[in-house]
Amino acid sequence: MKRAVILAALLAAAPLLADSNMPAAAYANVQLEDPAQEAKAETLMESLRCLQCQGQSIADSDAQIAGDLRNQVRLRIKAGEEPEAIRAWLIDKYGDYVSYAPRVTGLTWPLFAAPLALIALAALLLRRRFTRSAA
Repeated sequence: MKRAVILAALLAAAPLLADSNMPAAAYANVQLEDPAQEAKAETLMESLRCLQCQGQSIADSDAQIAGDLRNQVRLRIKAGEEPEAIRAWLIDKYGDYVSYAPRVTGLTWPLFAAPLALIALAALLLRRRFTRSAA
């Protein structure tokens, strides 16, 4: 019984141990000094998905990885790198999932073509239905 209580206490405390004790990255929650650069960074951060939260952009997420990504974006913008180059770097590092604007590739083109094919099929079926009933 005593072991079960200790095990339950350890399992209940496990989420507390998952938090990092490290301080946030320098630009995780601090804006850039140049308003034009910060605007570029904000626009890019709003178009990137948090890898942990999955339903939020890195601009909106409080997850530590989102803070690290915000820091990387701001540092690279500050260094003069273009937002699309940063997006390409993040996609190369984390995959297409990190971007809310997926690329059309040889692997993903059916996902983009399928809705168009379904709309064309529906239009064809509706046309046949209405031309048959009119005759």
